[in-house]
Amino acid sequence: MNRRHGLIALVAVLALAAAASRPVTAQFYFGESYPQHTGEDLFQGLCQGCHMPDAKGAIGGGAYPALAHNPRLSAAIYPMSVVLHGQRAMPPFDDSLSDEQVANVINYVRTHFGNQYKDKVTPAMVKAQRH
Repeated sequence: MNRRHGLIALVAVLALAAAASRPVTAQFYFGESYPQHTGEDLFQGLCQGCHMPDAKGAIGGGAYPALAHNPRLSAAIYPMSVVLHGQRAMPPFDDSLSDEQVANVINYVRTHFGNQYKDKVTPAMVKAQRH
């Protein structure tokens, strides 16, 4: 994650904290690997700052698409490409997440928030998508 994307994420998390009834603790790992491994922990640590805790997205300083009830997630290749290579304002995570972490967060999002895509993304599938 470059410094600009890190600052954007920090602003988003601080905005969430200001709006929340309880404080939000954010951790940023510039140029490092992320310690979270479960899909839920990865979503909470990386994704919800922009896509919101309910995954319904947000519009404000930027537009962050909803992950909840998202038909684009039906083809596993789509979220793999976005997480690995980034898209628009979303930074790429190919250098900071392992194949297992990418698979875990994608599987979590694809089976929560009203999404019911049961086919699992495997670390081997993620590895095949890296360039």
